Amino acid sequence: MKRVWAIVSLLFLQFSLYSQNNEDINVPYTGTDSLSKNVKDSFLIEELRLQIQEFKLNEILLQTRYNNNIRQSLEEDSIKRVRQRAQIDSLRSLTKGVPLVVEKDTLLVLYTKRGGVTPRDRVDRAEKIIMNLGKSLTLNLDSLFVFDSEYATDIMSGDQVILTVTDQDGLWQNMSRQELAGLYLPVIAGKIEQLHSEYGLMMKIKNILFSMLVIALQTGLIYLTNKLFKKLRRLIVGLMRTKLRPISFKEYEFLNVRKQAHVLIFFSNGLHIVIILLQLLITIPILFSIFPETEDIAYSVFSYVWNPLKDILLSIIRYLPKLLKILVILFCFRYLNKGLKYIANEVATGKLRITGFYDDWAFPTYNILKFLLYSFMFIMIWPLLPNSDSEIFKGVSVFLGLVVSLGSTTVIGNLMAGMVLTYMRSFKIGDQIKLNDIMGVVVEKTPFVTRIRTRLNEIVTLPNSAVMSSQTVNYSMSIEKQHGVIVTVDITVGYEIDKNEVRDLLISATVGAKGIISHPKPFVMITKLDDFYCSYQINAYTRQVKTLVAVYSELNERILEKFNEAGIEMLSPHFYAQRNGNAIMIPPKPSLGH
Repeated sequence: MKRVWAIVSLLFLQFSLYSQNNEDINVPYTGTDSLSKNVKDSFLIEELRLQIQEFKLNEILLQTRYNNNIRQSLEEDSIKRVRQRAQIDSLRSLTKGVPLVVEKDTLLVLYTKRGGVTPRDRVDRAEKIIMNLGKSLTLNLDSLFVFDSEYATDIMSGDQVILTVTDQDGLWQNMSRQELAGLYLPVIAGKIEQLHSEYGLMMKIKNILFSMLVIALQTGLIYLTNKLFKKLRRLIVGLMRTKLRPISFKEYEFLNVRKQAHVLIFFSNGLHIVIILLQLLITIPILFSIFPETEDIAYSVFSYVWNPLKDILLSIIRYLPKLLKILVILFCFRYLNKGLKYIANEVATGKLRITGFYDDWAFPTYNILKFLLYSFMFIMIWPLLPNSDSEIFKGVSVFLGLVVSLGSTTVIGNLMAGMVLTYMRSFKIGDQIKLNDIMGVVVEKTPFVTRIRTRLNEIVTLPNSAVMSSQTVNYSMSIEKQHGVIVTVDITVGYEIDKNEVRDLLISATVGAKGIISHPKPFVMITKLDDFYCSYQINAYTRQVKTLVAVYSELNERILEKFNEAGIEMLSPHFYAQRNGNAIMIPPKPSLGH
């Protein structure tokens, strides 16, 4: 009858709890408290599961007591024990126990509640008590014992309860609670003794003495380090006075003796600080690791330095295959560049002849090929660079490309114009040219600009795009391909002067003039017949194109002297024709003997 009443009570309680749970779940709810509602529901479900488990265990106990009261046979008792174990095994497969873990050491596992206390709360309370007992300065292991009462068995330390073992706990482990408490006692006692050996008074005294020794050793190391670097600084000063010599590159003194000493002292001071920091980095974790309470801090301090170093070393090791590929690419392109440079040098010096390819094209073509070669090398290396596939790397590369593309329009235009001028061969360095109103000698020709020295010794820099759009006169090229450049001087003389006499005077003025060559011979042309005078032009050849101004000056001076000596006035007076018997302005006919 008692068994039936217990089962009915259990079912009624389960139905009540289930109805309450359904009512809580079916209540509509909206708002910001949905998360807390779900958490409360999960706690409620867990509480119900534990209560059902407790009721089932109580049912099993009631069955056991009922069977004991009616004194059934031993065979029936064994069969019932098998059934009880089967029921416990079915619960064990559905219920996860809560382990009692003290400093990463699992002592036991609890599965059941005790009254209204959950297994988690029982484990947390026992862990705190065990830790307090283990970390106490004094410990008496004889104070640990098992106290058995009518309904529970307690594992005690003096008058303090460490853990209470119930019949449900024993039934879960297939033994009585007294047997289970006797099994737990040496485990708990051993753990408390182990903790006391780490946290006890004697261990604390040893740790303090050891920490004092570590501090003394570190102080001594810092003292020796300071003394060693003082000697090093004195040694540097001695070297400055005796053995150090100035470091110079060609005629430039890169580092004198005093600067070298300052650099060496600077690096010695930096090394001094680094060594002391390394010593402290080793000593501080050792000090923290001496005491168990601060052992985790020691690991944290050490990890602050070791983890970044480890990550850097691992990154370098993982990057070694790509680095080897980059080195192979650099090696191949370096010697390919050397081969192109050798061929360009051979073509430029005339040792290697290529049909239709001029010598002055050699190095510009080499520079273009070099640019393309290194661009291709950069494209091959780019994916092998660290973090080249990261979004930040891609964003920076796109930004740089955009800046270069927007800001290099003029630069690219001048570069392309320089390439076109090179292959047009309009002029080369040393040529005398004239660009619009600028006349001078080309002194420099780069991919972007051209520099000309004028007769006033002024250096004029012109962008290649401006040169490309200008009319270019190359006097030096005329000398190379023809007899020279023709210099001309125009004069006007009246019609009364014999043209042969004027021609002879002009030609005689070119004889002996500086810069004027005798072959081809100079010649005179009558360029214009005006109303009042006749225009004559002397044409003479010269090869001194770099001093054309001086050649013109010399020729003008000699013409002036010749006409003054002949008494011919180089004026062109204007006459008004008056038919009043004045003579016609025609020179007399030359005699036959002339």
